[in-house]
Amino acid sequence: MSDRPTLRVDRGDTGAVARLGLVRWLLVLYFDTNRTIEGKISVAASPTTTLDARYSASDATPTTWEETRRVIEAAELFWLTTVRSDGRPHVTPVVAVWADEALHFTTGAAEQKGVNLRSNPHVILTTGSNGWEFGLDVVVERKAVRTTEDEALRRLAAAWTRKWDGRWEFDVRDGCFVHPHGNDGVFVFSVVPMKVLAFAKGSFSHTRHEF
Repeated sequence: MSDRPTLRVDRGDTGAVARLGLVRWLLVLYFDTNRTIEGKISVAASPTTTLDARYSASDATPTTWEETRRVIEAAELFWLTTVRSDGRPHVTPVVAVWADEALHFTTGAAEQKGVNLRSNPHVILTTGSNGWEFGLDVVVERKAVRTTEDEALRRLAAAWTRKWDGRWEFDVRDGCFVHPHGNDGVFVFSVVPMKVLAFAKGSFSHTRHEF
């Protein structure tokens, strides 16, 4: 059974028909291209992908979202950029996982990135390689939202275990990750991409994925 409302209008009322068209467009946009993780984070089903010819080879083609996502899923480390309260940037490497169409990372409350996120949730996560002739560098942008629901955290803990073959293990308690042999809670933040940039090397191209 569909969860979409049924809308009907007199076809002779042209103004109402026009308004109905706008309403239907908004409903399609809401129901078909967005969903939520635990009711908090808006997730787009697929991005609009474009090639920026200004920064690409003449024969370049856009990097597909599928290829970009594979790089995100496989990456073991990301560089996380946050902003201090005085506006200065802070960059640090983090272990992150891709699950539920979002990128997730952890931080202790007292760590600099955790402190920064209290006042400014905007982040950038960057991954790729330092090589010039090959590879794909990826930049993910949006706000980081803390995930606290136990069910969601258990799914994410399982995702960390799978990706790292058991080298990263977490229990879940009081809305946090907890190391099996520790007591301090670890915050989990989730980033649903708003914009993703993909920089292909060798055959150089600059691709933008917008959600």
